Amino acid sequence: MGQLIFERRGSGFPLVLVHGYLAGAGIWREQFDFFQDHFDVLAPNLPGFGDSAHLTAPDTIPGFAEQVLDGLEAQGVERFHLLGHSMGGMIVQSMAARAPQRVASLVCYGTGPVGALPDRFETIEVSRQRLEAEGIESTTRRIAATWFLQGDKADGYQACVALGFKASMQAALASLSAWETWDGRPDLRAIEADTLVVWGDRDRSYGWQQPEALWRGIANSSLAVVPGCAHNVHMEKPNLFNTIVGDFLPTTS
Repeated sequence: MGQLIFERRGSGFPLVLVHGYLAGAGIWREQFDFFQDHFDVLAPNLPGFGDSAHLTAPDTIPGFAEQVLDGLEAQGVERFHLLGHSMGGMIVQSMAARAPQRVASLVCYGTGPVGALPDRFETIEVSRQRLEAEGIESTTRRIAATWFLQGDKADGYQACVALGFKASMQAALASLSAWETWDGRPDLRAIEADTLVVWGDRDRSYGWQQPEALWRGIANSSLAVVPGCAHNVHMEKPNLFNTIVGDFLPTTS
C-alpha cells in the first residue's frame, strides 16, 4: 500500500484538513492561504482521490482513518488540530475516537455521525446506480452542483468538478459502501478534544439532525450554523468560514 500524497504549507502547530467525497487536497486553497501564516497546514489526498488517485481506497470509514493517521506519522506529525468535511468529517470523527491523544482540537464540518445520510438529496443506492451507469465525470458534475446554493453557476463549482474528475471508480464506489456501513454515534463519547461543529443551513447532504447529534453527543463541543450556505461553506463564504475556524483554533496544542 503506497503512502498518501499530502499538500503542505506554512509553519507552526500542525493543522490537518481532510476533504470529502469526489474531492482532493486542492479543495482547501482558501484555507491554505488563510492559515499558513500561523499553522503547518497539511491536507491529504485520500486514497483514490486527487493526487492519490492511484491508491486503492478502503471500503470502511475506520480504514480511511487509519490511512490518514499512518500518513501523518510518515509526515513526522504526531499531534495536530484536525478538520474534516463531509465524508472527511466522518473520517476525522473516527480518527479522534481511535487516537484521542493525537488530536488537539477537532472541527466537524458539513458532516454527521450517521453514514447512511437519511436527509441526503438522494439515497446512497441511487448514487451507486447512477455512478455505475453514468460514470465519474457526469456524477461529479451532478453531485457538485448540490454543494452550492447557486449550483453549477457558483464560483467554486468548476474547481470541484476538476478535482472530482481525478477520482477512481473504485474509490467512488468504495466510499459509498464505507458510508452506509458506518455509524459513529457510539464513538462520540470517546472524542476528548474540544470540538467545533460547522454547518451551512441550506446543506442538502446533511440535515440538521446530523450536526445536532455531534453537538449534543461530543462532550466539549460548540456549534456554528452559517446562514445562506449549502454544503461547501468554505468555498461559498470562505472569509466567514476561515474566521469562525480561526477563532476556535488555538495556535498551539
